[in-house]
Order: sequence, then structure tokens, then C-alpha cells
Amino acid sequence: MTRTIAALLLSAGALLSSCTTTSEPADSSLATAALLSADGSAKGTARLHLIGDAVNLTVDASGLPAGPHGTHLHTTGNCTPPDFKSAGGHLNPAGHQHGLENPQGSHLGDLPNMTIGEDGMGSLTIRLQGSWAELEPILFDSDGTAVVIHAGADDYSSQPSGDAGDRVACAVIEAR
Repeated sequence: MTRTIAALLLSAGALLSSCTTTSEPADSSLATAALLSADGSAKGTARLHLIGDAVNLTVDASGLPAGPHGTHLHTTGNCTPPDFKSAGGHLNPAGHQHGLENPQGSHLGDLPNMTIGEDGMGSLTIRLQGSWAELEPILFDSDGTAVVIHAGADDYSSQPSGDAGDRVACAVIEAR
């Protein structure tokens, strides 16, 4: 009888230890924004996500022409159609010249081109330059920040903005 009780207790302990849960990490989404075209149709989402002290930007797009598209963070969180020029220029708090390939450093707003497939879909995820402590006051300043997708590819070097063409989709980044 003692062996049976001991065996039951060991079995129960093993079962309970396998049933323990770990707490899920806290939601690390900093901001989510809808990408809209000039006619107001949905073209995807842009999301800022905290990983440790790093900030990742994920842009998921749909309904855009196939090919590479310049994608940038812009200085003003305003996406007034039809041309989205209300979003201002590239986010550039350090005053660098444009271009991911610029040997002197790029704008904070300079991002890799996003490739849109034949199905009209594309995605881009990138770690932004700087820590959350450095980026928070820049991204969420009084006039906000926008994510803009351009009609063509950014050449990573032309001044002042990479010759990426018209702005075809825009999202206003707002803190959650």
C-alpha cells in the first residue's frame, strides 16, 4: 500500500510539473497603422514591434504593382491624399545624406526596398537604427511619423530621396 501511494504521488508530481505554464511575454507591439492608397483603399499594415531594446518595423503590403518599391519613414504623421506630400521628407534626425549605401551613414528613414510579388503582396521587416530609448522621442514626437511606399525602387544613393518616384501608399504611425 505504501508503494502504491508513493507511486501515485510521484506520478501526480510528474503530471503537475508537465502542466506548469510559463507566462507569455508582454505584448511588444508599439504601434500598428493601416497603409492606404490615394483613393483610401487598404494596402496593408505597418507595425512597430519591440524586441528587447530594439525596434523592428514590419510592413505588409497588398494590391501594389509587382517589383521593388522604395519604403521610408517620413518626418510627419500625416497622409493627406492624393500625393501624401503632407508626410514630409525622410525621417533624418542626424542630418545625414540619403542612401543606405552612403558611406557617411543613412537617414533613419532610409529602409530597404520592399519587393512586391506578381500576386501584389510583399513584406519587409527591418530593425531600425538605435535603441527604443533613442527612437521613442523621434518616432512619437508631436507631429508623428509616417511610413510611405513609393512607386519605384530606391536607388540607395540619389539625393535627396533615392529617386523612388511617387508616393503610392502611406500609414500614420501612432503609439498604442
